[in-house]
Amino acid sequence: MPISFDLMIELDHAASMSSLSQIEYLMPELRAYATTISKSRDDAEDLVQDAIERALRAKAPPNKLEELRPWMFRVIRNLHYDELRKRRVRREYFAAEKRQSSEVDVVSDVARDVLIRMAFEKLAPETREILFFVDIMGLKYKEIAEILDMKQGTVMSRVSRARRALLDLVEGPAKGFEKDGEQHG
Repeated sequence: MPISFDLMIELDHAASMSSLSQIEYLMPELRAYATTISKSRDDAEDLVQDAIERALRAKAPPNKLEELRPWMFRVIRNLHYDELRKRRVRREYFAAEKRQSSEVDVVSDVARDVLIRMAFEKLAPETREILFFVDIMGLKYKEIAEILDMKQGTVMSRVSRARRALLDLVEGPAKGFEKDGEQHG
């Protein structure tokens, strides 16, 4: 006697569900939670998609539904707070840039943008790459380290050197600093 489709579904749920089917089962709850903590439905959908991607890429995600549910909620929560931090940092960065440009209004914004783009093109490809990931794409150092297959500390030091190199091209070497980065005189 062949097994009915309904019985197969029940057996699937009774046995261990695959991560994907467990995630599909949790989708309404995940969406509801993401919508609750984010400002818009689009942001909520992005959070859920990012959380699912992380779950599917995880080396050892929880196998049981009762463990997966809180794990997925934590992933969504962490992604949400990471995004809030990124936005805050960007706001602070742009506010500082705005203050700086209003204090020293030597070059117009358009001219400065062109100057920065030209200086960016003069940088070495590895330098442009690291600045692209962190300053243009807004990736975290950890994500960049995974992409470039290097340690997070290496990424951080390369970002610092790349920003200094770009700044030197745009504004000239910092006064009182030599090539070695140490302050003199």
